Amino acid sequence: MPLTAPACNRQPLHTRSIRVQTYVRDDGQFDLEAELIDTKAYDFPIRGGQVHPAGAPVHHMHLRVTIDAQFNITDAQVAYDAAPYGEFCSAIAPEYGQLVGLNLLNQFRKHVRERFGRTAGCTHVTELTNVLPTVAIQTMAGRRRQDPDGQRPFQLDGCHALRVDGPVVRQYYVPWYEPAQAEQHEG
Repeated sequence: MPLTAPACNRQPLHTRSIRVQTYVRDDGQFDLEAELIDTKAYDFPIRGGQVHPAGAPVHHMHLRVTIDAQFNITDAQVAYDAAPYGEFCSAIAPEYGQLVGLNLLNQFRKHVRERFGRTAGCTHVTELTNVLPTVAIQTMAGRRRQDPDGQRPFQLDGCHALRVDGPVVRQYYVPWYEPAQAEQHEG
């Protein structure tokens, strides 16, 4: 269902697009490739009396992380196609090698903030890292949906719909359903 129609006329100003594609590799690992593109809907002046044209990327960054089946990052790369300060922005790209060794499901966003907060990183590349945990879960979901070991599915308690005391788990994940405290006392 789309949003309701706007209450009044409006003009576009800024568009941020974030796209992530994932791949299974021949070595059994997975590549998550994230891309951020910012554009403006109008021309604007930049340094040296030049004009940045409407629709041309102001920011265009790429991030690839390679993960194993346990969500551990084994490789990380960053590349820049556009940045407002060119090589001064892109000089930080090698620092994102520090993502290697982090686990996407173990306080990943906290560790990223600690390593790349403020002047230690690029705001836009760091923003791309924020989508990686949920994208990785979606990447693995189909592969892990039917766990042959009978272990609790990893996605349970990952969002409000998949809370273990909720109707989705009661209907689709019966062995892991845990009635809420109120239900236990009523019954």
